[in-house]
Amino acid sequence: MPADLAVVGLGHIGLPLAQAAVAAGIATLGYDPGLAADRPAARLPADGADTGPLLDPGALVDTGVLTAAELRRMLSGGFRPITDPAELGRVRTAVICAPVPQGADGALDLGPLSGAARALAARLRPYTTVILESPVPPGTTEGVLRTLLEEGSGLRAGRDFHLAYSPSRTDPGSRTHGHANTPKVIGGLTPACTESAAAFYGRLTDKVVRARGLREAETVQLLETNYRHVNIALVNEMAVLCHDLGIDLWDVIRCAETKPFGFQAFRPGPGVGGHSVPQDLSGPPHTVRPLRMVELAQQVNGHMPRYVIQRTATLLNEHGKSVRGARILLLGVTYKPDLADQHGSPAREIATRLLELGAAVSYHDPYVAAWSVLDRPVPRADSFYEAAADADLTLLLQPHRTYDLQGLAVKAQLLLDTRGATPAGAAHRL
Repeated sequence: MPADLAVVGLGHIGLPLAQAAVAAGIATLGYDPGLAADRPAARLPADGADTGPLLDPGALVDTGVLTAAELRRMLSGGFRPITDPAELGRVRTAVICAPVPQGADGALDLGPLSGAARALAARLRPYTTVILESPVPPGTTEGVLRTLLEEGSGLRAGRDFHLAYSPSRTDPGSRTHGHANTPKVIGGLTPACTESAAAFYGRLTDKVVRARGLREAETVQLLETNYRHVNIALVNEMAVLCHDLGIDLWDVIRCAETKPFGFQAFRPGPGVGGHSVPQDLSGPPHTVRPLRMVELAQQVNGHMPRYVIQRTATLLNEHGKSVRGARILLLGVTYKPDLADQHGSPAREIATRLLELGAAVSYHDPYVAAWSVLDRPVPRADSFYEAAADADLTLLLQPHRTYDLQGLAVKAQLLLDTRGATPAGAAHRL
């Protein structure tokens, strides 16, 4: 079956986009260079027509972005995860959703994006619309992606094919915000590129917002990501301050969010997880001065796992125990409630530091069947009630919906709630 859309990169950005496209009735191919190399599986459709090898669906479930049931619905709706990049030349629209991880030096690694661009460029046909959704620094779409596509295809962007950028706005696990009711920002290389991309996204969303150009659209992503990190850092600092002053921050937030203007409520936590990486653009190839607030926000948020350890040690000491030898239960080790995705979760650093201090660490998470830290498996509790009753201290890191938090507060010997999810007065809060 011919496809209208190819999603290149099947991770936390690409899979939700493919899911929304299939739900909108758009025949969609999915291609991921890394997954295709690791786990191909030859399959034939029921009618016996040979469509070539398809990607093993288990590889997509393993990403933690979609459940097996969600993926089955996509496959039955016409989604085809392919392993042969030659099929990318048969679509009218291609959206690149390759990951852009942060390297050890803090710089963004554009290697996966470049690989995806080269795979597409070799098959790119005239009149195709190419859109980038990966989170990239301003100037990347034109300076990197355009160059790779033109060199690999012999075609010219803006004349032979359309090129645009649209920041991803997925809210994983949200029951409120999906593709249909979340406006999409689009900036094209030319006005015609913008309109071509707008025509595609108009099939997925109720509202399309046109940016002035590529760099403006890219900078929307930069602003939105940094806004989140800076405001989380502010409320994390408020959490430390309020604890020192004996003030209930959660009550402060409850009252403050009644203000109908000039305030948006953020809540503290044990750190910041997820895939969005704050950017200050101070390193090569940029020559602008760093965004000082972003630098400071990274320092504040990066300190929160150590602050959780400090609070843990203090609570144990107040009850005549030390961290060394203490039985500590971690509840919820994913980066967000009700998701299996562990990317950037502060739970790993917290567990690592506790183990280094000599604690006996176990965990419970309904979405994580097995978990290893420091190259050794962490014991998984079968019943979080019994485990909390047995533990010297329970750390609530992620309040999954399946957790009975009121019952947990009764069962646990000591409970440190890092998310303010338990009833007021039922637990020690961050």
